[in-house]
Amino acid sequence: MDIQKYTLPEIRQDLIDNNLQAKAIIQDILSYRGSITDLETLNEVGRSKLAALRKCIEKLDDWARDVGDPELSKEVDTHRDQFSKTLQAFRKANVATMLEIEKANREELMAITGETDLRKRTATSSRHNRSSLISQENNVTEKMLSISRHLSETTQKSATTLDTLVMSSQNVDATRDELQSTHGTIHQSGKLLQKYGRRECTDKILLFFAFVFFLACVFYIVQKRLF
Repeated sequence: MDIQKYTLPEIRQDLIDNNLQAKAIIQDILSYRGSITDLETLNEVGRSKLAALRKCIEKLDDWARDVGDPELSKEVDTHRDQFSKTLQAFRKANVATMLEIEKANREELMAITGETDLRKRTATSSRHNRSSLISQENNVTEKMLSISRHLSETTQKSATTLDTLVMSSQNVDATRDELQSTHGTIHQSGKLLQKYGRRECTDKILLFFAFVFFLACVFYIVQKRLF
């Protein structure tokens, strides 16, 4: 990464902003009790914020690698742990809200069923309104079928959303493991380079003393020959 494109305070500020926005969306999902369609819209916004947060972490990780700052690398690990927890909270919020919506739909279906039973008893006591009650019952039946289809679609969408969240979680875990492995390899390579650097310095010192000793021997031999 070209670290000249960004500044460290900018990356950290983006991390804070995206993290707060993702948590706010999680709270919105937990308190939401509308339709599944609108819930999917919240999910799309939440996934985009999580993706932006992950990209900010990757930028910070690239910065830490470029400058070789171990403290910054620890900060990257902390942000990764927080991201994993936020992703889990996002997934749990979706599951809880979907269950609440399905529960509300079932209660509505049960209420309509009870209303239908009441109207049947009324039809028995008042045959003059039979044609009107039959028409109303047909409308109730159609509404029950509509709610049943809606519940089926909701269940299917819930399963699809859960599969997507599981796949995202697995990808995040795999990326984190790969980055940790790469970090360990780079750290080990740094130690080897330092070791070879010290050995090279030691070899140069030994060669210098050997050369000095050689010159001393030559000087001694020449002195003996001349004098």
